[in-house]
Amino acid sequence: MFQEDGSSSVTSSPLQNFPMTSLSPPPTAPHPWLKELKPEERGLYLIHLLLNCSNLVAAGNLESANIALDQISGLASPQGDTMQRIAAYFSEALADRILRSWPGVYKAFNSTRVPATAAEEIAIRRMFFDLLPFMKVASVINNQAIVEAMEGEKVVHLIDLNAAEPVQWRALIQDLSARPEGPPHLRITAVHHRREVLDQMAHALSDTAESLDIPFQFNPILIDMKAEKLDFEKLRVKTGEALAVISVMHLHTHLACEDDPRGGRSPSNDSGSSSSPLSSPQSPGVESFLNAIWGLSPKIMVVTEHESDHNGRYLMERLSESLHFYAALFDCMESTLPRASLERQRMEKMVLGEEIKNIIACEGTERRERHEKLEKWSQKLEGAGFAGVPLSYYAMLQAKRLLQGYKCDGYKIRDENGSVVICWQDRPIYSVSAWRFRR
Repeated sequence: MFQEDGSSSVTSSPLQNFPMTSLSPPPTAPHPWLKELKPEERGLYLIHLLLNCSNLVAAGNLESANIALDQISGLASPQGDTMQRIAAYFSEALADRILRSWPGVYKAFNSTRVPATAAEEIAIRRMFFDLLPFMKVASVINNQAIVEAMEGEKVVHLIDLNAAEPVQWRALIQDLSARPEGPPHLRITAVHHRREVLDQMAHALSDTAESLDIPFQFNPILIDMKAEKLDFEKLRVKTGEALAVISVMHLHTHLACEDDPRGGRSPSNDSGSSSSPLSSPQSPGVESFLNAIWGLSPKIMVVTEHESDHNGRYLMERLSESLHFYAALFDCMESTLPRASLERQRMEKMVLGEEIKNIIACEGTERRERHEKLEKWSQKLEGAGFAGVPLSYYAMLQAKRLLQGYKCDGYKIRDENGSVVICWQDRPIYSVSAWRFRR
């Protein structure tokens, strides 16, 4: 899994199968011994420490977990090689989980923490969109599926369930303006928890539509991020319009209430992996949410999600799977940007680091990053009354052409029964699938 310089080269070998027996440090002087490790040995040992620490946290053995975290901190670094950076964020997540078992300490420790501003959030998401091709590929495939589904339609309504970046819809407006039959009347409903994001999107899309002389309306819906409860009446779906629903990294946030029929899972009472039901869910479960979407009779629904299983019942399941997944993404960063790059550090901390922390440290409705694989999403969508729409050859061709524009040859896409999986090397990272309303 690791190169000579300690960077990751992701394989399919399970992390727990790495040999660890020869890496046990002398008990009397661990830190000097650890600092003499070669990069490859250091990477293996960091994995060993993280898995061991996770077991200790799950068992409630916090004294030994503290010792493991101390050793990890002596080796990990958010400015180091791939494994050092991964270890820094996973150890932070484990420490955060421990602190949450003492609510008073946790609240006091985070009392002066300043959350990212809207401008910072917009900038970092755009950086992630621009520097890595994953979301660009997904948006190209999404747009092509929508254009094909809306052929001949005179009134088109798009509902973006997680509106964040206007670039995709500016490109779609241009595609629709070039239709032989002329552009449709277009309405875009954008859902987001930041008013600044919606305002920016409204301005950018209105300007684009005006410049291309397309009849256009923008319907912004501001939601409470904690409640995440969408009022479907505000979508204002009208009879006679062709509806497209777009979900980019959104559906998994509704899985928080799926663990228990009464609403989900509460935080563990010992920092470990036990679970108990919540009495009042804050957001609708994914089944009821998909049923509500189905009730709108969309002509097409396009779904982009993480292609990994980070919704395991136990901490060790999630840590082991997410180590594999994020090793691939950090490896991708390593091939794209220098280690000292401020942009890279910001993306790793504010995007990947926050996802890791949520997966590892949180439980119940606070754990929103409940990623699941395409196979499970297909079962859920089919169960809700949707039928799969195979993505076209032209959509695949456009995606492959986009990837050819990147200097790095580690990006790949592959067909999965009519859907698309975007990979780094051989590791699936994101999936894109299209669906239609079925009576």
